[in-house]
Amino acid sequence: MNGLEHGVLFLVSLVANLFSAFSGGGAGLIQLPVLIFLGLPFAVALATHKVASVALGIGATVRHLREGALERHLVRHILAFGLPGVIVGANVILTVPERSAEVALGLLTAGLGIYSWLNPGLGQAVRPRNRDRRGFLIGGLVLFGIGALNGSLTSGTGLFVTLWLVRWFGLDYRRAIAYTLILVGLFWNGAGALTLGILGEIRWSWLPALLLGSLLGGYLGAHLAIKSGNRWIKRAFEIITLLVGLKLIIG
Repeated sequence: MNGLEHGVLFLVSLVANLFSAFSGGGAGLIQLPVLIFLGLPFAVALATHKVASVALGIGATVRHLREGALERHLVRHILAFGLPGVIVGANVILTVPERSAEVALGLLTAGLGIYSWLNPGLGQAVRPRNRDRRGFLIGGLVLFGIGALNGSLTSGTGLFVTLWLVRWFGLDYRRAIAYTLILVGLFWNGAGALTLGILGEIRWSWLPALLLGSLLGGYLGAHLAIKSGNRWIKRAFEIITLLVGLKLIIG
């Protein structure tokens, strides 16, 4: 790639990850299609995007950890159920009809935005719930399923985690996004990148521009989310989910 193409990759990565860090997911809406458009096969683009997304998690982690520690038991729960799902999803992606899976995921993603829009008070304040054994079990099984989607079709699955943490565990949007960006961006995507890298191919020469854009975008987006109120984050979440859903449905 020449210098201009690396510059395009950097700008695309910066914008995609800034919006993702602010709204709680959706970087793949912009970044993954661009990698495919520039000539990478789907599997190679997915693996390369996964590696770059880890930098989003690093950038967001640096900013969010300055605001206070996460709940350790919830961190362990998200990782314990989500990581196995990511590995399963990354292993079965080649056996799933890609187009059918994208349309189904698009419908579900758009549904998240509509659900959030129809519930004005959702995620505006912290109201802990479902923290007993049954609640954690059901919550964990859903996180396993989202992890499987994350390992196979990357676009928008962080948005699923954000809304699930708000709806099921009673977090507000700002705190839910912190969990999503740190645990999904750093650990889930890291596991997915490792698995896809072993099974397939990563375009290493494209990564410097993508990693720099992801790192800066993740930090700046997290900063905006922290400084903004839950109402603005909720609106951004709804817009991004609808855009991601439409993109997946239209193709």
